[in-house]
Amino acid sequence: MEKKKGNLYVWMLTASIIYIIYATLTNLYFDAQASAFLSQKINLARPLYLPVWLTVMHVHVVVACLAMLTGAINFSTAILQKYRKYHRVNGYLYVLFVFLVCVTSGYMAPYSTGGRINSMAFNFLNIIWFAITVTAIVKIKRKKISQHRKWMVRSFVFCFTNLFIHLFTNVLQSGFGMKYELSYTIGIYGTIFFNFILAEIVIYYVYGKKRIENV
Repeated sequence: MEKKKGNLYVWMLTASIIYIIYATLTNLYFDAQASAFLSQKINLARPLYLPVWLTVMHVHVVVACLAMLTGAINFSTAILQKYRKYHRVNGYLYVLFVFLVCVTSGYMAPYSTGGRINSMAFNFLNIIWFAITVTAIVKIKRKKISQHRKWMVRSFVFCFTNLFIHLFTNVLQSGFGMKYELSYTIGIYGTIFFNFILAEIVIYYVYGKKRIENV
């Protein structure tokens, strides 16, 4: 079982690092002006002031990558056992980065492709992600280690939200011929549902039936 957990961690860490590199290069180097993404934004409910939006978007990308990195590191059993103080400090950094991701996402939400229905979805994501993350902190403060780990799994899957949204959008657009706006909307709501399901699958895989006894 420990070997399976180790393999799962390696896969998760590898996927995180690859995506961090991809997101950083794509959004901060190859397309720093977000021209490809902005070309899909039509019929916005309010005018978009590009310099401010781009600055917020760049901050959003950076803190999202840092949230993913700090979150991934803290799932390391070796670090937890040998460097508990680092694990704790790194955990608080993760909470800070998640908060900043949610704040910057909240600014960009009104400019979402698809209008208000997608803006509401992003705001819901921001609220629920931060609430789940705070719950994880509350659990460890109360010395409920097992529950803390499970809530951290539920929090960490949201680091992959952007990846899943674009994955679902591309599949629906390229594979089923849907218009971008519709596929993007389905991608957002599909990702919300998928994140919750994925977290419970991972928890069950890692913790087994004990998940039911102590959530």
